[in-house]
Order: sequence, then C-alpha cells, then structure tokens
Amino acid sequence: MRIAMVTESFPPDVNGVAHSVVRAAEHLVARGHEPLVIAPAPPGTLRRATDRYPYPVVRIPSVPLPRYQGFRLGVPTNNRLAGVLLEHAPDVVHLASPFILGARAAVLAARHGLPTVAVYQTDVAAYARAYRVGWGEAAAWRRLREIHNSARRTLAPSTRAAEDLAAHGVQRIWLWGRGVDAQRFHPDKRCPSLRRAFAPGGEILVGYVGRLAPEKRVDLLAATARLPGVRVVVAGDGPARRQLERELPNVRFLGVQHGEALARLYASLDLFVHTGPHETFGQTVQEALASGVPVVAPASGGPVDLVTPGETGVLVPPEDDMAIAEAVAGLAADGARRQAYGVAARAAVRGRSWAAVGDELVGHYRAARASTPAVDLPAAS
Repeated sequence: MRIAMVTESFPPDVNGVAHSVVRAAEHLVARGHEPLVIAPAPPGTLRRATDRYPYPVVRIPSVPLPRYQGFRLGVPTNNRLAGVLLEHAPDVVHLASPFILGARAAVLAARHGLPTVAVYQTDVAAYARAYRVGWGEAAAWRRLREIHNSARRTLAPSTRAAEDLAAHGVQRIWLWGRGVDAQRFHPDKRCPSLRRAFAPGGEILVGYVGRLAPEKRVDLLAATARLPGVRVVVAGDGPARRQLERELPNVRFLGVQHGEALARLYASLDLFVHTGPHETFGQTVQEALASGVPVVAPASGGPVDLVTPGETGVLVPPEDDMAIAEAVAGLAADGARRQAYGVAARAAVRGRSWAAVGDELVGHYRAARASTPAVDLPAAS
C-alpha cells in the first residue's frame, strides 16, 4: 500500500508523536509498503541535518508554537500540502495527532475520497488549559471531534483515551497501543559507574524522562527529592526547565538523552516516576518497564493500562506530590519488592514489539480501505 502519513510533529522534535511516526514508517518500509511523511519544517538551522530516512519526508512551512518555541506548527497556507498528498496517490492517509496540519489533510482526503485513519496521541484540551492559549478546552474538543469523525477509524492509545474520545462525541474508535524496543531497553544495560556518579552514597536512584513542560507536572517531584537516601535525576528539556531547576534544587537535570545513553539511564534507575496526569499513552513508562524498573505513576491516562499496581509498580492519585513521595519511600525501603516488580515489569512488555503493533496498524489501514466513508466531514478551513 501507499500511505501518506501527515504528522503534527517529526524529528528533530523529541516526543511521542514524532517517535511513533518514525517507528511506524520504518515498519511499513520493512513490510514492503510505501510511506510518505508530511511534517512541519524545523527551524532553518536544523533543516540540513534532518530527513535522512528510507522513505520520503516532505516539509511544510511552520511557525513556533506560542509559549513553546521549541515546537513548530505546520501552516498549510498554500497548495503544497494538496500537491504532495495527491501526487503520492495514497491508498490511506494516516493522520498523526491531527489538529492543524492534520485538519487540513483531513479536508483534502474527504474531498478526494481518500480513506483516513486518525491516530489520537495528544491531549490538546489539557494543553489549552496548561498554556492558556486563545482557544479553550471546549473549542479544542470541538475541533478534535470534527477531525476524528471525518476518519474511517480513530485509533486511541489507551482505554482512558478511548473513553475521553467517546465522552466527547468521537465515533469509530479502536485501541492501538505503542511498541517498545525491548532489545535497546533492557535490564542488562544497568551501569554501575553511572549509578556511582548520580548516587555516590548508594542512595535509591529515582528518575523521570520526558518533556519539561507545565502539563507534565515535574514540579511534583519536590517532595520525593527531599526523601532521605533518595537521589532524583531528570532527563529531558522544554520550556519549564529553568523554572524547574530553581524549584527543585536537589534534582539533577541531565538534558535530553538518546540511544544507548538513555537505555543505560533507565536500567540504572531503582525507580521510575512519571508525574504527568494527561498522558494518552506514556511511552517512557513502557521503556522503564522494559528496562526492568518499577514505576510510580498517576492513576490517570495511559499509565492505567501500563502499570499493574502491586505487580509492576504503584498508581497514585493524580497531581498528589505527597502520594508520589510515599510510594517512592515505600519501595525504597523494600528491596525485595522492587526486585520482584522489576522482573514482572520486564515480562509485562515482552510481547509489545514495534513489529507487532506495526502489523496491527496495517490491519487498520486495510479495514479503513474496505469500510464505507465517514458520514461526518470536516468543514473547509
């Protein structure tokens, strides 16, 4: 099949949307399909170093996201999107976290009778609340409902995300999770020298990996960072980093980690803590589990599907810093329980390869091609 993948984010962006599009496109090539990626252009200084992929990548003009200069919004203000999309002659149009660029692609696909699969990945309504942008939560959901109801299938990454979509009037929803590279993220990557550098007194090493943005609520690590015998490290970057460094003086900030360095970091942790209450999936949670690390996460969003309380980690009330600290303290004091959770964590993700979820995605494409067009079409924009 020929697939046009229209995404709101793509490398050099570092986030779940960009990563999942890369892995899905790689799988499509490996299975003999022909993907084309259409994505926002990065800043001019980064353009020459990007897009060396085994499939074509077409960039659309972009502008910085208000209050988050590191993220770009694709602006399909000319005929470039239409020309590229129709020239590829796709059998299916894949809309990755559609909102701006994806919304325009949905209109074009409907106009030309191209089947679409819309992948819900970003809680845009929570973003609207966190950043206090011009459009509010209700407006965000109206737009999301319009886009997703124009698709023949909407793929939700978790049961909580599917429930949110259904509650806001989105139809034709299927679950489609994310894969994890269980060879890269592996307990064997545990690094004694890294542990000595971060926890020289043999302290319990607790880590967070992800974007440093207001909606991620990394500030909730403050109480955990004050626990005796505990050291906290944070990997990632984003608009909240400077403020977090001021608020969390006991936390070591490592910046963005990639590849083997990231795998060693995960495996060298004793506990992984995820703080964000608005995750539609939680890929870093899954990577920590694959690394054999117990997880403390909020009982909301994607982590509810990923963490089994009393088996692979602890789920706590969302946005409760003391509950996080209490969960960490309990596990820090019980090495046998941490070890048992770590073994179970690794086993829990063993079958979630990118190849397996990639084949599921191809199945959704085929089903979308065979189904009748959606009734609800997006308004022209």
